[in-house]
Amino acid sequence: MIKGFSWGQSVSVEHDQRRGCSLNAPQTRSDFGSRAASASVPSMKHKRLQFSLYLMIVDAFAILTAFVATEIVYLGLPINNLGVAARLIIPLYLVVAIYQGAFSTNALTSWWRASRRACTALILTAAILLFVLFFAKATAEFSRVASSLGLLVSCMLLAAHRVLALRMAEAYWGPGFHNILVIQDDGPELRFQNAYRINAVELELTPEMNNPEALDRVGKLVSNMDRVIVSCSMDRRQNWAKILRAAGVHGEVVSEALFEMGALSLKREPEFTTLVISTGPLGARARVIKRLMDLAFGFTALVAFLPLFLLIAAAIKVEDGGPVFFLQRRVGRANRFFEIYKFRSMTPNKAGMDGNQSTSRDDQRITKVGKFLRRTSLDELPQLLNVIAGEMSIVGPRPHAIRSQVGDLLFWHVDRRYWDRHSLKPGLTGLAQIKGFRGATNETRDLTERVRHDLEYISTWSPWLDLKIILKTFRVLMHSNAY
Repeated sequence: MIKGFSWGQSVSVEHDQRRGCSLNAPQTRSDFGSRAASASVPSMKHKRLQFSLYLMIVDAFAILTAFVATEIVYLGLPINNLGVAARLIIPLYLVVAIYQGAFSTNALTSWWRASRRACTALILTAAILLFVLFFAKATAEFSRVASSLGLLVSCMLLAAHRVLALRMAEAYWGPGFHNILVIQDDGPELRFQNAYRINAVELELTPEMNNPEALDRVGKLVSNMDRVIVSCSMDRRQNWAKILRAAGVHGEVVSEALFEMGALSLKREPEFTTLVISTGPLGARARVIKRLMDLAFGFTALVAFLPLFLLIAAAIKVEDGGPVFFLQRRVGRANRFFEIYKFRSMTPNKAGMDGNQSTSRDDQRITKVGKFLRRTSLDELPQLLNVIAGEMSIVGPRPHAIRSQVGDLLFWHVDRRYWDRHSLKPGLTGLAQIKGFRGATNETRDLTERVRHDLEYISTWSPWLDLKIILKTFRVLMHSNAY
């Protein structure tokens, strides 16, 4: 590893040389400083452009190959206008793919993202072309089966090509498609993978606006860098900001205070600047999709389980004549209170309304019917009413009673992230539940793991994750912690 100017922890000197970094270990600090200041790091801009053009050319060839091959296999030879479908698709595909970002640098960082965008662009292209051919009354000239097979094989070739292309690019250029420079200047140590690193103290590099020589050295160091990150003490941030701005690079200055606040971005108004601290976990489209899924699953389950509802209600009434439902105030979305519905499983007037007394394994308050309901999780079924009412979701962080505790500590005293889990609607089931964290919270870990999984769910939500959690919930309906 080169001292002072080097790659991140996982990148070797050999990798530096493969990307064209000609730095050599100096004999003295001052000697190294002069060499580092004159070192030439090759630009990645032209390489990214070349790689995108390469992808476009190979994509066109892959689509042509796929359609010609499927036409020959399905229709046999000779074929009039062989590959005409591909020749119509390719120009339109390239335009749509560029618009979809299939060749963008962001897509090139992941073969899955790159493949998904390319295949989406191909499907959109086929849909547009089908629309045009329909109105031109030319659809009869193309075989539906051969065209469908051509699209399928094209998608497979596009995905396979991106896996190979990204591996070759990483082997030739190193990990990532950007030059990133981290300047450590008496600030917090940054652990940043796949980046060049400079220790400003060792290089005696000072951010002085009245020192042309110092500005020249910084200008050479940041040359061809796509991103420059400076970690320095607070009193030097202003100078570094001015220098980076004058150097005309994408410059960033680390702030521990903003990290602790969880700042997402800056928003500039004409007369002031604000920190964006939160944006909500889901966008409008995601909220609509999740709500539609809740209504579909909620109504379907309510109708399917209606006979079971009636049987359970009758059993509760026969046992002690008390109320069928137990309503308890819980903390919901945006930390607002709501009344949760459950089948009553404890003797009347003994079920804690605020949750400060957790249920124990041999709790004397639990009725005979209630013991069965809690063991099988059937006491939670009435929460389908909360789902339909919009107070809960099928999947989400489980809602807790207001004064739930771990030992003598309230939940929010155990984990400072506790309130963050309420940015999304609470759920009948959740990621924490299928991971085994349900039931009583006897230890601190019982809560911290739930919070961790709840926040992971919120940050990674997708319809497929909800479906996965719903299916896996059936495996944990009967659990040793359910009492």
